[in-house]
Amino acid sequence: MAVKKNLFGLRINQFFIILSGLVIIISAVLIYYFILRGVYGKFDTSELVPTKSILEDFLFGKKPEVGILYSRYTENTLPAGSTWLNDNISTWKKFLENLDLKFEIITDQSIENGEHFKYKLLVLPGTKSMSERESLQIKKYLENGGSIFATGSTATFSDDGKWKGWEFFNQVFGLRFSHELKPDEYYKIHTICGSLPITANIPTGYPLKVATWDRPMAVEILDPRTTQASFWYNYRLDVGLEREGIKKSAGIAYGSYGAGRFMWMGFELNSIIGVHDDYVYFEKLFNNSIKWLTYSPIAYVRDWPTGYEAAAVIIPVLTNDVENIKNILPILKEEGVSPTFFVDQATAMSNKQLIKQISMYGEMGVMVDIGYLSSINDRFNKLNPYNEQLKKIESAKKTLQEITSTEVTGLLPYYGLFDQNTINAVINSGFKYILTDSLTDRSVPKTIIRGDKRIVTMTKTARDDYEVIRDFGLTLPDFQYYTYQEDLDRVLFEGGMYVFKVHTDYQCRSDYSNVIRDVIKDLKKKKFWIATASEIQKWYEKRDYIEIRTDRRGERRVALKISNPGVDAINNLVVDIDLNDRAYNVTLGAEIIGTKPASIKHNPGSQIIYLYVDDLKPGESRLYYLDYDKPNL
Repeated sequence: MAVKKNLFGLRINQFFIILSGLVIIISAVLIYYFILRGVYGKFDTSELVPTKSILEDFLFGKKPEVGILYSRYTENTLPAGSTWLNDNISTWKKFLENLDLKFEIITDQSIENGEHFKYKLLVLPGTKSMSERESLQIKKYLENGGSIFATGSTATFSDDGKWKGWEFFNQVFGLRFSHELKPDEYYKIHTICGSLPITANIPTGYPLKVATWDRPMAVEILDPRTTQASFWYNYRLDVGLEREGIKKSAGIAYGSYGAGRFMWMGFELNSIIGVHDDYVYFEKLFNNSIKWLTYSPIAYVRDWPTGYEAAAVIIPVLTNDVENIKNILPILKEEGVSPTFFVDQATAMSNKQLIKQISMYGEMGVMVDIGYLSSINDRFNKLNPYNEQLKKIESAKKTLQEITSTEVTGLLPYYGLFDQNTINAVINSGFKYILTDSLTDRSVPKTIIRGDKRIVTMTKTARDDYEVIRDFGLTLPDFQYYTYQEDLDRVLFEGGMYVFKVHTDYQCRSDYSNVIRDVIKDLKKKKFWIATASEIQKWYEKRDYIEIRTDRRGERRVALKISNPGVDAINNLVVDIDLNDRAYNVTLGAEIIGTKPASIKHNPGSQIIYLYVDDLKPGESRLYYLDYDKPNL
């Protein structure tokens, strides 16, 4: 019977027990499902079933994901007893170990036999010699979706050391050999471009120092599937046209071949030299490259507000013939831009009415003589001591503020140089930024911290009219404009900040002033953010506080944590997220109910998502989820 009496006289319904059990099991499954959905986002039930490779990894340990080629064919072309190849591979091992990536050393024969297809990433360190079969197998590996990280003149020699030419190099990487760097200099500056996944969190325009003992390579991009990420051309030292020099001097490039990806460098890992920052930023470059090659998500904050590819600040300096400043005021008004004027204390006091007039067109900064350097070796004994600098800076600031009735927050050292005493003096005087001619390690502003106070430094990133007109002797406006435009295009390519500094005794003259209008129009056309120096300082000061962390959760979810440890709220923030996955139907969610909403922009099928964040309060962190569908699922 369905009803029984137990020892205590209670009746038990077996059907009810079975039904209750089923309800509990179904509830548990649903709860488990919703927990998984909450953690991993969208997924198919088939993804919950362990695959053969997952079971093997669990039972026998994770298999190596990276194969590093030790090419005997290449080693045979080296001088007898050379340890060059072995030293390079040792460095690769260290970098990969730092990323906790398992790897193993493979041979030319391994690739010839097709044993490399099991790896997610194939490393080709300085592999200039390959057999025909080896080259073919690597092409097949890429076509099937593999990734390679190569350095040097890959596959330009045969397995017996004979010259083959650039066919593999051109076809696979989409590059054309330009020239080798001669070892007549101990090192060469290699400029890193910004706003790219592989250069995330590296200062735009960073001058990486690369030793020339291995004869680094410069190449030209041939194919739109390949992206140039750096260049050897140094506008301060090298002769020739900037556009052409940059185009033909790529040293780092990345892109696709078939369904696969590649990363190429024209120098070896062992060639990086310099100070601590050089090694830190190169390691970031390396780590970003590995992430990109292994399809891990990368997120970074763009250098400039939404819709702009670079920034520009117009700096008119009142020197001799100060009345010439009036020639550019109508241009500034018609073009609707605000410059940052600089003037010294004596000139300001002698031209009070003029200074009041121009302060209506933009902001004012003060120019102060804090000493000079007769040579680089006199760095510490020619600039004024701290107390003298402080006195001069405070006096000049007070004078200019009284004349203009506006706040003065920017300083331009008279000879374009500053030291640690200057930094302390401007911070203690309430300044927010220093504009300098000193060469720094970037083409974007740099924030210097002293205790709980900050100062933003902005360096000279382009030739000014003293060089273009006075030194080069370019008196024809067309030539002046073309020279400025070359620098403008270089800064745009880097994604940096173009400093357009003009003086009243040169570019502001009536016969030259229209060139300023032409430059402004070109800046607008090329999506430069034209701002005052203080606007850039405020933006960059906030931007530097942003912290971002990405994490892949399952096959179709990426978690993104954004934090603001600063002291001001942040608006108009744009975060670029490279999913490293083709995505459709992207949705944005948050971990915590009540998280302030953000918005996204995404073109279906692309892997880049733009996340727009506003009103990120001081000390606030937000965790967003990006869920999406894959085209093959």
